[in-house]
Amino acid sequence: MDPVVLVHGGAGDITDDRVSGKIKGVKLAAVEGYKALKNGGSVLDAVESAVRLMEDDEYFNAGYGSVLNLNGDVEMDASIMLGSDLNAGAISITKDISHPISLARLVMEKTPHVILSAEGAQKFAESKGIPILEPGALVTDFAKKALEDYKQHGGQLTEIGGIIKPKNAGEVGTVGAVAVDGLGNVAAATSTGGINGKMPGRVSDTSQIGSGSYADNNSGAVSTTGHGETILKFCLAHSICKDMENGKSARLATKESVEKMTRRLNNTAGAITVSKIGEVGISFSSKRMAWAYVKGSELHFGIEQGQHEVECVEDEI
Repeated sequence: MDPVVLVHGGAGDITDDRVSGKIKGVKLAAVEGYKALKNGGSVLDAVESAVRLMEDDEYFNAGYGSVLNLNGDVEMDASIMLGSDLNAGAISITKDISHPISLARLVMEKTPHVILSAEGAQKFAESKGIPILEPGALVTDFAKKALEDYKQHGGQLTEIGGIIKPKNAGEVGTVGAVAVDGLGNVAAATSTGGINGKMPGRVSDTSQIGSGSYADNNSGAVSTTGHGETILKFCLAHSICKDMENGKSARLATKESVEKMTRRLNNTAGAITVSKIGEVGISFSSKRMAWAYVKGSELHFGIEQGQHEVECVEDEI
């Protein structure tokens, strides 16, 4: 079976001027994750490396470029899960570190817990030698402008950049990655800065295993993005995996679960899925969602509803 590394860069009403940057980012991340796998790394290495690249890219709502809470601070969540033994790690309300996904992996591998948050997560990061940045180092001008707009005009809280209006709706988004190797081992990883204008201390779906991330070798792996409170209530990632375990393809399970959640709770989301046999599922009920995956020598990508383009990347991997 050919390995697959599939990533997303957030679902929402992404504006036209942000499309090219988001497509470029997810393509680079998918190639980065696939290279990690091809060069002898595990599925965990693949999803972590893909997400780390997007955490460094201000086009995405994760790491550098995260949206701000009402106090103007960055508070980040992340989760990672391995399908072979259901081992998982997550962090929430974390500040001033460049790569939340790597801290989530350390929680999984170096503690008896699944989730650490706030001060406890910060102290754990320090104990493991993770560099703590200067306060405000992750704050971008774009994020500050989005928060100012929200405070001045109000509007719907979203994880993708402020109030719902054409000039700034949805220009950044949560990131995630899923992978399957040639033996059917799967993993998932998701990272976010949360929702613009959130209350300090808000915990996202991204940090909740079964909502933002889920991976099980009996079915597959899923990472989600979109309206966090809705995803959390629906346990979207787990729902997709259970549908696959009950016989649905990755494509059908992803599409039907996203649509069912949207009908039931009237908010949009997106999800990416790989099954244990290497099937791919990509679905979103929002206007756009940036995604890309590598399989063999081909890079597949898109951002619009129905878009699916393919490039050869044999020389890059």
